[in-house]
Amino acid sequence: MLNKLKLILTMIKIEHTVFALPFAFMGAFLAARGWPNSGQIFWILVAMVGIRSAAMAFNRLVDAKIDAANQRTRDREIPRGVLKKSEVWVFVAASAAVFVLAAYELNRLCFILSPVALAVTFFYSFTKRFTWLSHLILGGAIGLAPIGGWVAVAGSFHPIAFLLGAAVLFWIAGFDIVYGCQDYEFDCNHMLKSIPQRWGIARALRVSEFCHLITFALLVTVGLMAGLGPVYYIGLVLILAFLVVQHLIVSPEDLSRVNVSFFTMNGFISLVILVATLFSL
Repeated sequence: MLNKLKLILTMIKIEHTVFALPFAFMGAFLAARGWPNSGQIFWILVAMVGIRSAAMAFNRLVDAKIDAANQRTRDREIPRGVLKKSEVWVFVAASAAVFVLAAYELNRLCFILSPVALAVTFFYSFTKRFTWLSHLILGGAIGLAPIGGWVAVAGSFHPIAFLLGAAVLFWIAGFDIVYGCQDYEFDCNHMLKSIPQRWGIARALRVSEFCHLITFALLVTVGLMAGLGPVYYIGLVLILAFLVVQHLIVSPEDLSRVNVSFFTMNGFISLVILVATLFSL
């Protein structure tokens, strides 16, 4: 059983929770104007791990046939046969239940909205079949993290939370477009929708740059509305540098460093914004 769990955690790349988790905590810290209580921090962590695990495992189930046909993804655990779909379904159900439990422990509004959050994250897995806006829908699903973090602490909504959610939306969409460029030919041949498939790789990379410009502008706006100090803006300068480097190391002729752009740089971005926010508060 432990071996199966290890395979599932590898399949869903549990370490990539780092992309959204800092933004969830950022929403919580902004709502609290400092540190939330230890119970809130714990249940936000549990909620984020639960929903992200459920969403990723569900995505692998929905895309199993596509993954098997794609040379880049055919070695994933389900196509390779080392995990049964029934085993992954159990994991999806358990992770979703953990998320709902965490939402219940946080507050009533979180609990009421928990099925909506699950529905949005599950819906993304189908979107590449019918819309090239799938990147934005993925961004919107992950953009719920800071909104959820705010609601977990405040028990209500606030414009700052939605601005931060929008910043995450365009940030995620921007680097998902870059990541999707790797599957340009496969998507074209299998009638799958994406911005690279619709507009070509060169234009897709320009769209990604535009998304990240919007992200930066929204993060500046969040800082102004929240009254954050100079350290926050120093963090934003670092983030802008990371974003620029991401786009400099990837080109239509050379996508070999996409993983550096996708994983390493974006992991730094999410951690820098959280630390900068904490010091500003």
